[in-house]
Amino acid sequence: MPATVLDRIRSRARELRRRIVLTESDDVRNLQAAAKLAATGRAVPVLVGDGAAIRRLAAEAKVGLDGVEVVDVPTCPRFEAYVAAVVERRRHKGLTPEQARTWILDTCVFAAAMVTAGDAHGYVSGGGNPKGYNHDTASKTRPALQLFGTAPGIRTASAYFIMQLADPRWGYNGALFYADCGLNINPNVQQLAEIAVTTGRTFHTLTGDEPRIGMISCSTKGSAKDPSVDKVIEATALAQKLAPDLLIDGEFQFDAAMVPEIGARKAPGSKIAGRCNVLIFPDLNCGNTMYKATERLAGATAIGPLVQGLRRPFNDVSRGCSADDIVDCACMAAITEWTE
Repeated sequence: MPATVLDRIRSRARELRRRIVLTESDDVRNLQAAAKLAATGRAVPVLVGDGAAIRRLAAEAKVGLDGVEVVDVPTCPRFEAYVAAVVERRRHKGLTPEQARTWILDTCVFAAAMVTAGDAHGYVSGGGNPKGYNHDTASKTRPALQLFGTAPGIRTASAYFIMQLADPRWGYNGALFYADCGLNINPNVQQLAEIAVTTGRTFHTLTGDEPRIGMISCSTKGSAKDPSVDKVIEATALAQKLAPDLLIDGEFQFDAAMVPEIGARKAPGSKIAGRCNVLIFPDLNCGNTMYKATERLAGATAIGPLVQGLRRPFNDVSRGCSADDIVDCACMAAITEWTE
Protein backbone atom coordinates (compact mmCIF):
# COMPACT_ATOMS: atom_id res chain seq x y z
CA MET A 1 0.00 0.00 0.00
CA PRO A 2 1.46 3.43 -0.91
CA ALA A 3 2.55 5.73 1.89
CA THR A 4 -0.08 8.25 2.91
CA VAL A 5 0.62 11.90 3.61
CA LEU A 6 0.31 11.14 7.34
CA ASP A 7 2.94 8.41 7.02
CA ARG A 8 5.30 10.99 5.51
CA ILE A 9 4.51 13.59 8.17
CA ARG A 10 5.02 11.19 11.08
CA SER A 11 8.28 9.88 9.66
CA ARG A 12 9.68 13.36 9.08
CA ALA A 13 8.64 14.52 12.56
CA ARG A 14 10.49 11.56 14.08
CA GLU A 15 13.63 12.59 12.21
CA LEU A 16 13.42 16.19 13.45
CA ARG A 17 12.29 15.62 17.09
CA ARG A 18 11.42 19.28 17.65
CA ARG A 19 9.97 20.82 20.82
CA ILE A 20 6.22 21.30 20.47
CA VAL A 21 4.11 22.94 23.17
CA LEU A 22 0.62 21.66 24.07
CA THR A 23 -1.45 24.35 25.75
CA GLU A 24 -4.59 22.65 27.11
CA SER A 25 -2.86 20.72 29.89
CA ASP A 26 -6.02 20.47 32.00
CA ASP A 27 -7.49 18.13 29.35
CA VAL A 28 -6.31 14.53 29.69
CA ARG A 29 -6.22 14.12 25.90
CA ASN A 30 -3.24 16.47 25.77
CA LEU A 31 -1.44 14.48 28.43
CA GLN A 32 -2.10 11.30 26.44
CA ALA A 33 -0.90 13.01 23.27
CA ALA A 34 2.26 14.23 25.00
CA ALA A 35 2.97 10.72 26.27
CA LYS A 36 2.53 9.27 22.78
CA LEU A 37 4.74 11.92 21.17
CA ALA A 38 7.49 11.15 23.66
CA ALA A 39 7.10 7.37 23.32
CA THR A 40 7.19 7.45 19.51
CA GLY A 41 9.93 10.05 19.32
CA ARG A 42 7.93 12.26 16.96
CA ALA A 43 8.51 15.37 19.05
CA VAL A 44 9.75 16.60 22.39
CA PRO A 45 6.40 17.50 23.99
CA VAL A 46 6.06 20.37 26.42
CA LEU A 47 2.96 20.74 28.62
CA VAL A 48 2.43 24.25 30.00
CA GLY A 49 0.11 25.35 32.78
CA ASP A 50 -0.15 24.53 36.48
CA GLY A 51 2.67 22.06 36.97
CA ALA A 52 1.23 20.43 40.09
CA ALA A 53 -2.21 20.09 38.50
CA ILE A 54 -0.70 18.52 35.37
CA ARG A 55 1.11 15.87 37.39
CA ARG A 56 -1.97 15.23 39.53
CA LEU A 57 -4.17 14.75 36.48
CA ALA A 58 -1.59 12.45 34.89
CA ALA A 59 -1.51 10.30 38.03
CA GLU A 60 -5.32 10.13 38.20
CA ALA A 61 -5.57 9.18 34.52
CA LYS A 62 -2.61 6.79 34.75
CA VAL A 63 -0.72 8.63 32.00
CA GLY A 64 3.06 8.32 32.21
CA LEU A 65 4.99 11.50 31.56
CA ASP A 66 8.41 10.00 30.87
CA GLY A 67 10.11 12.17 28.26
CA VAL A 68 7.49 14.92 28.62
CA GLU A 69 8.55 18.39 29.76
CA VAL A 70 6.19 20.03 32.24
CA VAL A 71 6.45 23.81 32.61
CA ASP A 72 4.74 25.57 35.49
CA VAL A 73 3.94 28.94 33.95
CA PRO A 74 4.21 31.32 36.96
CA THR A 75 7.47 29.83 38.25
CA CYS A 76 9.18 29.21 34.91
CA PRO A 77 12.82 30.42 35.08
CA ARG A 78 12.41 31.85 31.57
CA PHE A 79 9.26 33.82 32.44
CA GLU A 80 10.91 37.25 32.24
CA ALA A 81 12.64 36.34 28.98
CA TYR A 82 9.23 35.53 27.52
CA VAL A 83 7.86 38.80 28.84
CA ALA A 84 10.66 40.60 27.04
CA ALA A 85 10.00 38.68 23.80
CA VAL A 86 6.30 39.52 23.94
CA VAL A 87 6.91 43.21 24.69
CA GLU A 88 9.36 43.43 21.79
CA ARG A 89 6.78 42.02 19.39
CA ARG A 90 3.89 44.18 20.69
CA ARG A 91 5.69 47.38 21.65
CA HIS A 92 4.17 49.15 18.65
CA LYS A 93 0.74 48.42 20.16
CA GLY A 94 1.75 49.96 23.47
CA LEU A 95 2.13 46.72 25.45
CA THR A 96 4.01 47.29 28.71
CA PRO A 97 6.01 44.71 30.69
CA GLU A 98 3.39 44.83 33.44
CA GLN A 99 0.60 44.05 30.97
CA ALA A 100 2.70 41.32 29.36
CA ARG A 101 3.28 39.56 32.69
CA THR A 102 -0.48 39.21 33.09
CA TRP A 103 -1.10 38.32 29.45
CA ILE A 104 1.34 35.42 29.27
CA LEU A 105 -0.24 33.68 32.25
CA ASP A 106 -2.66 32.45 29.59
CA THR A 107 -1.23 29.14 28.37
CA CYS A 108 -1.78 29.93 24.68
CA VAL A 109 0.05 33.24 24.99
CA PHE A 110 2.79 31.58 27.04
CA ALA A 111 3.23 28.89 24.37
CA ALA A 112 3.41 31.51 21.62
CA ALA A 113 5.95 33.44 23.70
CA MET A 114 8.10 30.32 24.08
CA VAL A 115 8.11 29.90 20.31
CA THR A 116 8.80 33.61 19.75
CA ALA A 117 11.79 33.38 22.10
CA GLY A 118 13.11 30.33 20.24
CA ASP A 119 12.55 27.85 23.08
CA ALA A 120 10.07 25.73 21.09
CA HIS A 121 9.38 25.17 17.41
CA GLY A 122 5.59 25.53 17.50
CA TYR A 123 2.47 25.06 19.57
CA VAL A 124 -0.77 23.12 19.34
CA SER A 125 -4.05 23.84 21.13
CA GLY A 126 -6.25 20.78 21.16
CA GLY A 127 -9.48 20.04 22.99
CA GLY A 128 -10.09 22.13 26.08
CA ASN A 129 -11.74 21.52 29.43
CA PRO A 130 -14.99 23.55 29.80
CA LYS A 131 -14.25 23.83 33.53
CA GLY A 132 -10.64 24.85 32.96
CA TYR A 133 -8.83 26.95 30.37
CA ASN A 134 -11.72 26.67 27.90
CA HIS A 135 -10.04 28.52 25.04
CA ASP A 136 -12.21 29.04 21.98
CA THR A 137 -10.74 29.15 18.47
CA ALA A 138 -10.18 32.91 18.59
CA SER A 139 -8.31 32.87 21.91
CA LYS A 140 -6.13 29.98 20.72
CA THR A 141 -5.31 31.60 17.39
CA ARG A 142 -4.96 35.26 18.38
CA PRO A 143 -1.55 34.91 20.14
CA ALA A 144 -0.09 33.24 17.03
CA LEU A 145 -1.39 36.02 14.80
CA GLN A 146 -0.16 38.74 17.17
CA LEU A 147 3.26 37.31 18.04
CA PHE A 148 4.24 35.38 14.91
CA GLY A 149 2.71 37.45 12.13
CA THR A 150 2.21 36.21 8.59
CA ALA A 151 4.91 34.82 6.34
CA PRO A 152 6.77 37.08 3.89
CA GLY A 153 4.61 38.01 0.93
CA ILE A 154 1.47 36.69 2.63
CA ARG A 155 -1.00 38.89 4.49
CA THR A 156 -3.66 36.23 5.03
CA ALA A 157 -3.41 33.34 7.47
CA SER A 158 -5.82 30.55 6.57
CA ALA A 159 -7.03 27.13 7.66
CA TYR A 160 -6.91 23.98 5.59
CA PHE A 161 -7.95 20.37 5.97
CA ILE A 162 -6.28 17.23 4.69
CA MET A 163 -9.07 14.94 3.51
CA GLN A 164 -7.74 11.38 3.48
CA LEU A 165 -9.89 9.08 1.35
CA ALA A 166 -9.61 5.32 1.19
CA ASP A 167 -9.27 5.36 -2.62
CA PRO A 168 -5.61 6.23 -3.46
CA ARG A 169 -6.45 7.46 -6.99
CA TRP A 170 -7.59 10.82 -5.60
CA GLY A 171 -4.98 13.50 -4.94
CA TYR A 172 -1.82 12.27 -3.19
CA ASN A 173 -2.51 8.61 -2.43
CA GLY A 174 -6.04 9.54 -1.44
CA ALA A 175 -5.25 12.90 0.18
CA LEU A 176 -6.91 16.12 -0.99
CA PHE A 177 -6.20 19.53 0.54
CA TYR A 178 -9.21 21.82 1.12
CA ALA A 179 -9.02 25.54 2.00
CA ASP A 180 -10.20 27.80 3.52
CA CYS A 181 -12.39 25.70 5.76
CA GLY A 182 -12.02 27.32 9.14
CA LEU A 183 -10.77 30.90 9.33
CA ASN A 184 -11.75 33.41 6.60
CA ILE A 185 -15.51 33.70 6.23
CA ASN A 186 -15.69 35.65 2.97
CA PRO A 187 -12.20 36.25 1.58
CA ASN A 188 -11.75 39.01 -0.97
CA VAL A 189 -9.85 38.56 -4.23
CA GLN A 190 -6.42 39.21 -2.68
CA GLN A 191 -7.09 36.91 0.25
CA LEU A 192 -8.47 34.12 -1.92
CA ALA A 193 -5.41 34.29 -4.17
CA GLU A 194 -3.07 34.15 -1.17
CA ILE A 195 -4.99 31.18 0.29
CA ALA A 196 -4.49 29.35 -3.02
CA VAL A 197 -0.76 30.02 -3.11
CA THR A 198 -0.22 29.17 0.55
CA THR A 199 -2.18 25.92 0.35
CA GLY A 200 -0.32 24.85 -2.77
CA ARG A 201 3.00 25.38 -1.02
CA THR A 202 1.74 23.56 2.07
CA PHE A 203 0.74 20.61 -0.11
CA HIS A 204 4.22 20.46 -1.61
CA THR A 205 5.88 20.68 1.83
CA LEU A 206 3.81 17.84 3.27
CA THR A 207 3.70 15.49 0.27
CA GLY A 208 6.73 16.33 -1.87
CA ASP A 209 4.35 16.15 -4.85
CA GLU A 210 3.42 18.88 -7.32
CA PRO A 211 0.26 20.76 -6.31
CA ARG A 212 -2.52 21.12 -8.88
CA ILE A 213 -4.66 23.90 -7.46
CA GLY A 214 -8.27 24.20 -8.56
CA MET A 215 -10.26 27.36 -7.78
CA ILE A 216 -13.78 26.09 -7.07
CA SER A 217 -16.95 27.87 -8.15
CA CYS A 218 -20.49 27.20 -9.34
CA SER A 219 -19.13 27.98 -12.81
CA THR A 220 -16.53 26.44 -15.10
CA LYS A 221 -14.70 28.78 -17.44
CA GLY A 222 -17.52 31.29 -17.79
CA SER A 223 -20.49 28.91 -17.75
CA ALA A 224 -22.25 31.18 -15.22
CA LYS A 225 -22.23 34.93 -14.63
CA ASP A 226 -22.36 36.47 -11.16
CA PRO A 227 -20.21 38.71 -8.97
CA SER A 228 -19.37 35.65 -6.81
CA VAL A 229 -18.00 33.94 -9.92
CA ASP A 230 -16.09 37.07 -10.91
CA LYS A 231 -14.33 36.99 -7.56
CA VAL A 232 -12.99 33.49 -8.24
CA ILE A 233 -11.94 34.40 -11.79
CA GLU A 234 -10.04 37.45 -10.55
CA ALA A 235 -8.48 35.53 -7.66
CA THR A 236 -7.31 32.81 -10.06
CA ALA A 237 -5.57 35.37 -12.28
CA LEU A 238 -3.94 37.05 -9.26
CA ALA A 239 -2.79 33.73 -7.76
CA GLN A 240 -1.18 32.79 -11.08
CA LYS A 241 0.63 36.13 -11.05
CA LEU A 242 1.74 35.75 -7.41
CA ALA A 243 3.09 32.23 -7.97
CA PRO A 244 3.87 31.54 -11.63
CA ASP A 245 5.74 28.41 -10.53
CA LEU A 246 2.50 26.76 -9.33
CA LEU A 247 -0.19 25.07 -11.41
CA ILE A 248 -3.31 27.10 -10.59
CA ASP A 249 -6.44 27.14 -12.72
CA GLY A 250 -10.16 27.84 -12.60
CA GLU A 251 -12.83 28.75 -12.16
CA PHE A 252 -13.91 25.09 -11.90
CA GLN A 253 -17.04 23.36 -10.73
CA PHE A 254 -16.15 20.52 -8.38
CA ASP A 255 -16.62 17.79 -11.01
CA ALA A 256 -14.56 19.68 -13.56
CA ALA A 257 -11.74 19.91 -11.04
CA MET A 258 -11.83 16.26 -10.00
CA VAL A 259 -13.14 14.00 -12.81
CA PRO A 260 -10.79 13.72 -15.82
CA GLU A 261 -13.42 13.19 -18.51
CA ILE A 262 -15.57 16.05 -17.20
CA GLY A 263 -12.56 18.33 -16.85
CA ALA A 264 -11.54 17.59 -20.43
CA ARG A 265 -15.03 18.40 -21.68
CA LYS A 266 -15.71 21.51 -19.60
CA ALA A 267 -12.19 22.99 -19.54
CA PRO A 268 -10.38 21.81 -22.68
CA GLY A 269 -6.77 22.90 -22.75
CA SER A 270 -6.42 23.14 -18.96
CA LYS A 271 -3.30 21.45 -17.61
CA ILE A 272 -4.99 20.39 -14.39
CA ALA A 273 -8.77 20.12 -14.95
CA GLY A 274 -9.99 16.78 -13.67
CA ARG A 275 -6.73 16.14 -11.78
CA CYS A 276 -6.70 18.69 -8.96
CA ASN A 277 -5.26 17.72 -5.59
CA VAL A 278 -5.75 21.12 -3.89
CA LEU A 279 -9.22 22.68 -3.85
CA ILE A 280 -9.73 26.35 -2.95
CA PHE A 281 -13.29 27.28 -2.05
CA PRO A 282 -14.75 30.76 -2.59
CA ASP A 283 -15.90 31.25 1.01
CA LEU A 284 -16.21 29.52 4.36
CA ASN A 285 -19.82 28.49 3.77
CA CYS A 286 -18.65 26.38 0.85
CA GLY A 287 -15.34 25.18 2.32
CA ASN A 288 -16.71 24.15 5.70
CA THR A 289 -19.70 22.40 4.14
CA MET A 290 -17.56 20.53 1.61
CA TYR A 291 -15.11 19.17 4.15
CA LYS A 292 -17.95 17.93 6.36
CA ALA A 293 -19.80 16.42 3.37
CA THR A 294 -16.63 14.66 2.19
CA GLU A 295 -16.03 13.35 5.70
CA ARG A 296 -19.56 12.08 6.29
CA LEU A 297 -20.65 10.91 2.84
CA ALA A 298 -17.35 9.72 1.38
CA GLY A 299 -16.02 8.29 4.64
CA ALA A 300 -12.91 10.47 4.51
CA THR A 301 -10.73 11.21 7.51
CA ALA A 302 -10.66 14.97 8.06
CA ILE A 303 -7.35 16.18 9.49
CA GLY A 304 -7.53 19.76 10.68
CA PRO A 305 -8.28 22.59 10.72
CA LEU A 306 -4.59 23.37 10.30
CA VAL A 307 -3.32 26.94 10.25
CA GLN A 308 -0.97 28.10 7.49
CA GLY A 309 0.59 31.35 6.36
CA LEU A 310 2.26 32.23 9.70
CA ARG A 311 5.96 32.74 10.37
CA ARG A 312 5.92 30.07 13.08
CA PRO A 313 3.93 26.81 13.35
CA PHE A 314 0.60 26.77 15.18
CA ASN A 315 -2.36 24.41 14.94
CA ASP A 316 -5.78 24.58 16.59
CA VAL A 317 -7.45 21.19 16.98
CA SER A 318 -11.22 21.02 17.50
CA ARG A 319 -12.76 20.47 20.92
CA GLY A 320 -14.04 17.07 19.74
CA CYS A 321 -10.55 15.84 18.86
CA SER A 322 -8.90 12.63 20.01
CA ALA A 323 -5.44 12.35 21.54
CA ASP A 324 -4.25 10.91 18.21
CA ASP A 325 -5.56 14.00 16.40
CA ILE A 326 -3.43 16.17 18.68
CA VAL A 327 -0.42 13.94 18.01
CA ASP A 328 -0.79 14.28 14.25
CA CYS A 329 -1.26 18.05 14.43
CA ALA A 330 1.86 18.29 16.59
CA CYS A 331 3.74 16.31 13.95
CA MET A 332 2.59 18.76 11.28
CA ALA A 333 3.74 21.69 13.39
CA ALA A 334 7.07 19.94 13.89
CA ILE A 335 7.81 19.60 10.17
CA THR A 336 6.64 23.12 9.25
CA GLU A 337 9.68 25.34 8.78
CA TRP A 338 10.06 28.83 10.20
CA THR A 339 10.10 31.83 7.89
CA GLU A 340 11.93 35.01 8.77
